[in-house]
Order: sequence, then structure tokens, then C-alpha cells
Amino acid sequence: MFYREAGQFKTTYQSDGQIFPIRQDRIALAGLLVLALAVVPLFASPYMLSAILIPFLIFSLAALGLNILTGYCGQLSLGTAAFMAVGAFASFNFIARLPGVPMLLAFVLGGLCAAMVGIAFGLPSLRIRGFYLAASTLATQFFVVWCLTKIPYLTNYSSSGVITAQKIVIFGYQFDTPASKYVLVLAIVALMALLAKNMIRSNVGRSWMAVRDMDVAAEVIGFRPMRTKLLAFAVSSFYCGVAGALYAYAYLGTVEPEAYNLDLSFRILFMIIIGGVGSVLGSFLGAAFIVLLPVFLNILAHGLSLPTSVASNLELMVFGALIIFFLIVEPHGLARLWQVGKEKLRLWPFPH
Repeated sequence: MFYREAGQFKTTYQSDGQIFPIRQDRIALAGLLVLALAVVPLFASPYMLSAILIPFLIFSLAALGLNILTGYCGQLSLGTAAFMAVGAFASFNFIARLPGVPMLLAFVLGGLCAAMVGIAFGLPSLRIRGFYLAASTLATQFFVVWCLTKIPYLTNYSSSGVITAQKIVIFGYQFDTPASKYVLVLAIVALMALLAKNMIRSNVGRSWMAVRDMDVAAEVIGFRPMRTKLLAFAVSSFYCGVAGALYAYAYLGTVEPEAYNLDLSFRILFMIIIGGVGSVLGSFLGAAFIVLLPVFLNILAHGLSLPTSVASNLELMVFGALIIFFLIVEPHGLARLWQVGKEKLRLWPFPH
């Protein structure tokens, strides 16, 4: 869409019936990215980088992958951690069994393996939907973890199943400090988020949203549901696979099946529910909320001197209450609240 202002044509987007230039958002995003790349590594402590910022970015990427499948294509999935595990273990085996393979290529190949698994387990989506599809993807979680624990070849014949991840070496440079790992993860997440944003704005994204809204009508107007759904499963699983590889190499430092349990799948699902289903920004907001909330609750529990029994279950109670709140009060999550607040600030102090 284009409109004319001051003798120039500007690319715009429309929100709530109003037209805004995209150029402003791009400038703000570029400035934020430069700030995150140049300033944060200089002033953030190693604890903040390794315990907060790196997992926040990795979970944002995994939530973005789930949002592509659930938020934009309407296919409910509970097997996100399984696809992350496939990406992590595939990357480990490519590096261990193919000497000289570049680390970034191993991450991509791990993502492609996760995409193939996603396509295989996405086939039931052609016949079932809703909670039945969720149960089908839940089977993916148990099947993948079972394979990783019962097939010794996948864990390099480790007796405990816990494998130390190889050092991250790219173009001869070793990423061994929290700051260097943070910069690497940030660069990968920013690139993949930009690709996802452009993909959603393309004909592929429109086909996903058409199938999500009404698959029968989408088929009538020319979209092929089979190809559209399987493509969504493939892209989503690829993103989750890359996130799983980063989770093992840049955060945990180990590759183990227990790190990708069902609890992780639900945590990523909570991220898109709280952040905003069908929103790229919501994936980042939800991940930030889920990562930072336990830190604040821990500080609150110590400050109020709460009993240990209450403090240990406080996080679960708050998560449950917040999910119910967002599902009832604001189904579009934090992304919608951010958009409303930004609009009010733009019009303030003259709301009329």
C-alpha cells in the first residue's frame, strides 16, 4: 500500500483503520538492534548475559517458530521441545561424525532434520485439527525423547545420555565467553526474525492465515491446504531446531534428552499465549516475560520472607493466573497491550 505525503511515496501499513509509515518502525528496530549489539555486551554482567539474555533470545526464537505454526497457520502443537531436541542432537552428530563441517552449517542441517520430522508428524493435520492435533503433536514429544534415550548411536554411545557440546568455533574464532555467545545468538535470532517477518508478509504468510481462518474457504480461492500446512510445520520445526541447537551449545553446554522435556514445550506455549498469538513481537515479549518473571518472584519471595512451600509453588500459581487472565481479558497478549499503549502515547495529550 502506498500514499503520497510531501511529494514522496512511502511504504505504509494499516492498523485499526489508521495508516502508519513502516520506515519509522524500521528505524526504531535498527536502532534497538545496534544498541543490543554494541552497548549491551559492554555493560551487562556475565551473569545477565548467560542466565537471562541468552536464554531470552533462544526462547524467543523457539516461540517464534511455534507462533508461525499456531498463531499464523492455526495448527496447535505441543511438541516444540521435541523439534528442539532433534535440532540439537542432529547438529551434534553432524559435527561429531563429519570432520570439518562448519558450525553454522551444522545448525542449519540440524534445523533441516527438525523440519523433516515436523513434516512427518504434521501429516495428521490434513485430517484432524484442534485438540486432536495437539494430542498428535504431544505424541511427537514422547516419541522423540524415547528415541534419544533408547538409540545409543544418537547420543554417541554415552552411558548417561549427557554429552558435552563441542566448542563453538566459526571462521577460526572461538565463542567461549558470555559476551561472544550473546552476540552470536543475537545475530542469528535477528536474522531469522527478519526472515520470518518478511515471510509472513508474503504470499506464504497470507496462505497460512487463510487456512487458519477457514481452510475450506482458503481451498476454494486457490490455496492448497496440504502444501500450506506442511510448509508451516516445516518452517516452524526448522526455527525450533535451530533454537534447540543454540540452547544446547550457547546456553546449556551439554546435549541431553532431559533438557527437552514436556515442561519446556508448555513453557514455550505459555510464551506465545502471554506475548500474543500471531505476532512476531509477541514471541519476544512472551519470552522476556517468562524468563524474567521467576527472577522477580524469587526476589519478591525473599523480600516478603514467604515460607518455602509457598515460594516454591508461587511461580506455577502466577503462571496459571496470568494465562487465565490473558485468555479472558486480552487474548492478543502483551503485543496488543504494547500497541494500544503506543497509540495512546502517540495521540497524547490530545486524544481527540
